[in-house]
Amino acid sequence: QVHLVESGGGLVQAGGSLRLSCAASGNIFNINDMGWYRQTPGKQRELVATVSKSGNTNYLDSVKGRFTVSRDSAKNTVYLQMNNLKPEDAAVYYCNAEIGALSADLLRYLEVWGQGTLVTVSS
Repeated sequence: QVHLVESGGGLVQAGGSLRLSCAASGNIFNINDMGWYRQTPGKQRELVATVSKSGNTNYLDSVKGRFTVSRDSAKNTVYLQMNNLKPEDAAVYYCNAEIGALSADLLRYLEVWGQGTLVTVSS
């Protein structure tokens, strides 16, 4: 099995910064796209930022210029640096990745989600 585990969430004041980390573990052959989504109560989960294996990035318009997504492929880890946080950024942030997993000598590509990490922004 493969898993994603997020860390780095917490409570910050508006204008502050947080750095989220997400590490993949398990019998991993490779990882394609990795990224972050967020969700608040009563709202659909939305894409925040993604990064491909080649380094191409995609951002939600409202976080452009404030958030930076990056990855360390050797560590199977993706990061989200969040600067100038706003109250509307408060949400549960979920890591997502397309992972090639080895199982019973077979390679299967799976869409994997982390458990989520809570980001709270105080005004």
